[in-house]
Amino acid sequence: MTPESHAPTSTDDLPPGPPPGCPAHGLGPGGLHRLHEAEDLGALYEQLRDQHGPVAPVLLHDDVPMWIVLGHAENLHMVRSPSQFCRDSRIWTPLKEGLVKPDHPLMPHIAWQPIASHAEGDEHKRLRGAVMGAISTIDFRSLRRYINRSTQMIVNRFCEAGEAELVGQFTEHLPMAVMCEILGMPDEYNDRLVEAARDALKGTETSLASHSYVMDALSRLTATRRARPEEDLASYLITHPARLSDDEVREHLRLVLFAAYEATTNLLSNVLLTVLIDPRFRAQLNGGQMTVPEAVEQSLWNEPPFSTVFAYFAKQETELGGQRIRRGDGLLFAPLPANVDPRVRPDLKASMQGNRSHLAFGGGPHECPGQDIGRSIADVGVDALLMRLPDVELDCDQEDLRWTASIASRHLVELPVQFAPRPPQDVQEVPNHKPVAAQRSDWQIGIAQTPAFAQTPASAQTPASAPAVAPSQPAASRPQPQPLAATPRPPAAQPQPAQVQPQPQPVPGAPRPGVAEAPRRGVWQRFLSWWRGY
Repeated sequence: MTPESHAPTSTDDLPPGPPPGCPAHGLGPGGLHRLHEAEDLGALYEQLRDQHGPVAPVLLHDDVPMWIVLGHAENLHMVRSPSQFCRDSRIWTPLKEGLVKPDHPLMPHIAWQPIASHAEGDEHKRLRGAVMGAISTIDFRSLRRYINRSTQMIVNRFCEAGEAELVGQFTEHLPMAVMCEILGMPDEYNDRLVEAARDALKGTETSLASHSYVMDALSRLTATRRARPEEDLASYLITHPARLSDDEVREHLRLVLFAAYEATTNLLSNVLLTVLIDPRFRAQLNGGQMTVPEAVEQSLWNEPPFSTVFAYFAKQETELGGQRIRRGDGLLFAPLPANVDPRVRPDLKASMQGNRSHLAFGGGPHECPGQDIGRSIADVGVDALLMRLPDVELDCDQEDLRWTASIASRHLVELPVQFAPRPPQDVQEVPNHKPVAAQRSDWQIGIAQTPAFAQTPASAQTPASAPAVAPSQPAASRPQPQPLAATPRPPAAQPQPAQVQPQPQPVPGAPRPGVAEAPRRGVWQRFLSWWRGY
């Protein structure tokens, strides 16, 4: 490969692209592929891997040059080498040369912001330290209980209908409900906030207004917690020794909210779809061979929530994947093609059970700090849904499912399902210490029972008039009971020691090992035999 042509910093010296209608349409200057025009990004990634290897040159909107890192090892090296690659787009050559306009569609993702995911060095340590410190205060046991309760509340909305659309009615609601609780704004959670977050992330004509709606809610939260801290993530960010400003607190709350919402919504949809359409997968899940957390990890391998992440930038001239990377070049971190790298997954049908080396949550200094939150939401949410609706199944042909794809991610549009209607559950009832219902008096445990005893009323099994015999009384001086009529005496047993310790009461009907019992022995004899210890 001639690296000079693979990392252009300007399009002036490249031949013009093919005219519309040409078989090569879709290629840009230099014959490079435009990622945003690809109909099947997965197929394009494999084509680029065959043509260029683990690192390939591509074009973004307005033919802005970029590298995409396809190899698993190369992605790991990039994110784990902060001395060579950073997240500070201010050193990006196309941006410095004016090739990236302020209204570029990807500027909201690439533009530098004073947040931990873009900062470097000591500033990164300060900001990320505050975020990690706040997240470390989360009680995950309580969080999982809240996730389960939120799942039941959401399922209650549609469980009586016998049908649902799980993307719009479940997977887009559960992450927002949980994140509002974590951040400290549970009262803000409603359908309007879900719609606003979804619209802001889709980049529609109303996305700016939707983004402002979410930011207003976060601004109110920041001001409230600055005046009156509580036990939530926003309060811990404010009171952290890093002393974040209100703007820094608000921006990090936005980052946590949007990143967790987007990633977990996709993860929930992908896991549920896999469970519904793959009979082998669901058989493993129901048969106990694969737990829900393991199912989540398998989905993170096959369909990571983010296909690519914008972006890393070369701080110096270097080499990556056989390509020459010049200072100021931009590179896309790409979990989707990296997770199917033939060098780490030669057989894509093989189970990845127990293997967490996927790149769904990134790596290095900028590894996703909230990945345990996302895993908890997916683990508990999917498990609770399947427990409530064990017979849920897809209500359309698999071929009819629709997706929306972008360079950053792929979203399932709808997931229609059907199931047997069920009544809502009371999710407000809390554990209590109400009296336990009386147990059956004739319950039995054991492998053998004596019919005459098993059918005896409970009042006769332990007679209240049983003679009180002191344990220390010799066996020869104990009063001998009169046998019941037509009831044979038990066979003679070996004499017991003079000091007989009281024995724990055995379960009724369970024979003592090593002692033969006479058939149809009366209750009185059985009681006295137990009392005497033979």
